Amino acid sequence: MQLAWDESKRQATRADRGLDFADAVVEVGRHTQKRWRATHDMHGLFLGRWMVVGYVQRGDSRHIFSMRKANEREQVRFG
Repeated sequence: MQLAWDESKRQATRADRGLDFADAVVEVGRHTQKRWRATHDMHGLFLGRWMVVGYVQRGDSRHIFSMRKANEREQVRFG
C-alpha cells in the first residue's frame, strides 16, 4: 500500500500535534462522504493512544489529509 500527502499539511500536523503522516499504517474503517476513517494501529496503540487517520483513495495510493488522537468516544469504540 502506498501512502501520499501534502507536505505542507504534514509539516503543520507535526508542528501542531506532534504526529507524522509518515508513521501512519492505515486500515480501512467506515466510509463517510467519499472519505474513509481509519485507525492507526501499531501493535494496538501509537504513542500510547488510538489515532484517527483521514484519507482518500487516489489510484493505488491512500492520500492522508488528517491524523489526530482519538477522542474519548472513539477510544471506547476502538479499544
